[in-house]
Amino acid sequence: MKIHQKYLLRCIELAKKGLGTTAPNPMVGCVIVHQNNIIGEGFTDPYGGPHAEVNAINSVKNKEQLKEASLYVTLEPCSHFGKTPPCADLIAKHQLKEVFIGLQDPHNKVAGKGIQKLKEAGCKVTIGILENECREHHKRFLTFQEKKRPYIILKWAESNDGFLAPEKSLRNSNPEPFWITTPYSKQMVHQWRSQEQAILVGTRTVLEDNPKLTTREWSGKNPIRVVLDRHLKIDASHHVLDRSVQTIMLTAVDDTSKHLEGITYEVLDFAQPLAQQICDILHRYNITSIIVEGGAKMLQTFIDANLWDEARIFKGTIDFKKGLPAPRLQGTLQQQQKIWTDTLFIYRND
Repeated sequence: MKIHQKYLLRCIELAKKGLGTTAPNPMVGCVIVHQNNIIGEGFTDPYGGPHAEVNAINSVKNKEQLKEASLYVTLEPCSHFGKTPPCADLIAKHQLKEVFIGLQDPHNKVAGKGIQKLKEAGCKVTIGILENECREHHKRFLTFQEKKRPYIILKWAESNDGFLAPEKSLRNSNPEPFWITTPYSKQMVHQWRSQEQAILVGTRTVLEDNPKLTTREWSGKNPIRVVLDRHLKIDASHHVLDRSVQTIMLTAVDDTSKHLEGITYEVLDFAQPLAQQICDILHRYNITSIIVEGGAKMLQTFIDANLWDEARIFKGTIDFKKGLPAPRLQGTLQQQQKIWTDTLFIYRND
């Protein structure tokens, strides 16, 4: 392995520490090397905090070494004032001699301007180190910038014989989830929730399961709850309207007298394709990634519109024989693993 690739791999490894906290900013990793020794490292702080390059430079004990050092970073250093000053200016200020960048930033406020600033400051800049690996790492940010929508993860659990839920006679009268998978799979789902910005469900899922859509089984932030409720059938007795988490209701009802205080409402045109409208709204809210958890109709809406990037499907051992059929999709199987007695299949939409 070439030495530049080795240092970029370390940048990616560091960057993953920001998963679930940096959005809508990208989770960037940075390494500073002096005479073949790493003298500084950093990754992006939670949103609003310092970027990876700032943290890496601040971690260097002897700042005089920076003039003879090389900086490696997964994404082009920013060149504009946002929540923090431009990273390109800080790199130029410390006169680093070389910068190796995984990817050019597609954001219209950066898009080569950071690279240009570095070159004008006398920095030698190399772009495209481990470009494919950096694109995979930055898939949420890149999807948001390039496709103008969030990175969309479809997720469901199905019985061994392909049903999302059994027929109603097999369920309790009180609304609650019917668990197909084991507690280990449930914990993994809660970990995923902590990693993504938002989670989306439909009316039927809320009325039948009364989910909380939080990260109770994992340490981390709760995702923004997004609920599709055309006629506002969901009332305040349901967990999704308890105001404990930021919640966006997507509805056809524009009568504000029926809107609850503390909940955000967005009105959709249900005569038009829904998946694209939802994506447009989420983009407006700077939501870079979302898990679509159900129900079957909601999942199929995104599948039919070809608006999805990953599908994470658990298959349990139970057989229902009849019930609500699981969605069907065409995708490339990327991963298959056992989670105790469950099997997890991860597909990508290529």
